[in-house]
Amino acid sequence: MTVKRVGILTAGGLAPCLSSAIGALIESYTAQAPEVEIICYRSGYKGLLLGDSFLVTPAVRQKAKVLHQHGGSPIGNSRVKLTNVDDCVERGLVKKGQDPLEVAAEQLRTDRVDVLHTIGGDDTNTTAADLAAFLAKNDYALTVVGLPKTIDNDVIPIRQSLGAWTAAEQGARFFENVVAEHNANPRMLIVHEVMGRNCGWLTAATAEKYRDRLNALDFLPETGLSRDRKEVHGIFVPEMHFDLEREASRLRTIMDEIDCVNLFISEGAGVDTIVQEMESRGEDVPRDAFGHYKLDAVNPGKWFGEQFAKMIGAEKTLIQKSGYYSRAARANDQDIELIGRCASKAVECALKGEGGVIGEDQDRGDELRAIEFERIKGGKPFNIDCAWFGELLGAINQPKGAVVETQHA
Repeated sequence: MTVKRVGILTAGGLAPCLSSAIGALIESYTAQAPEVEIICYRSGYKGLLLGDSFLVTPAVRQKAKVLHQHGGSPIGNSRVKLTNVDDCVERGLVKKGQDPLEVAAEQLRTDRVDVLHTIGGDDTNTTAADLAAFLAKNDYALTVVGLPKTIDNDVIPIRQSLGAWTAAEQGARFFENVVAEHNANPRMLIVHEVMGRNCGWLTAATAEKYRDRLNALDFLPETGLSRDRKEVHGIFVPEMHFDLEREASRLRTIMDEIDCVNLFISEGAGVDTIVQEMESRGEDVPRDAFGHYKLDAVNPGKWFGEQFAKMIGAEKTLIQKSGYYSRAARANDQDIELIGRCASKAVECALKGEGGVIGEDQDRGDELRAIEFERIKGGKPFNIDCAWFGELLGAINQPKGAVVETQHA
């Protein structure tokens, strides 16, 4: 296969890797195959359907390293599922009667694209899988090579998603300022809601990074500046079930002793329970184009805050969400190194016509390879039995807890 032109698109939510991944792909092509042209589609699959793209010029290729200095995605994102025909029609991306997969395929052929690089999470890459399957079935000579972006770190079977380490670090920085709000009111309950629809990895990793930052500080308890008041007092992730009343009793003791409580809660924790409550009141819970409940409407942080506030006697409750702060950050050095390796491998695979999602394959001894699209799935659970999480819970004196349903809340 001779590769003359490649396309790049970013899709889904933001993550601290998108700008850097674009830059790394451009740098890798410049190093491995400088003759290959690169075009970028604006706003993800939306731009692909509408034929909205631009050519990466030699001047841009020379300065591609600048993209490592920035967060977000300079070429833009959107949430578009090519198999959700009604949504694509409603948004004016295709005409009634058209198949979005065919429209995308024809646009790629019109643009003379030999390889499409998709940078996104499980939804982006399952959409890429749908497109790749359509291309293969209909004899389009085109390869799709994805890069795994999700701060949730929940893509099966990929060991580490791009941007997740940075998101945890940035969430810790965010809470380092927020936690001081306990000085503003007696008996303060602070709920830090962290992104993670189905997976608690980011919440746990953010708490760990935050505690690392506490470890680097000095304290002066005689003035009220104590480690205890800035500590993480509870961590709640989708994979953990807990007895609400038992946890409230534990947290009430902490509130009575130090006059504040700080909780780290995954945005996906308790969602099923909350949705059931909303629907029992006759409320319609909106979903996105992929069928996921819109978490802003469900608002788990608010729900947890209301439940615990009453039970621990909080005088004031503060709900803070670090997601938008974290996900738009520039990649840190650890992520940039991983992004660089994945981008280099992506170009190597693209030039050989080998499609898939680039990542360290947990089922193949963490080998960095193009993982077959049919094996890519979202919703990889966080292993709450891993050693570092157990040590984290032990350090904050939180039991993993008996498996008790919380519907009585």
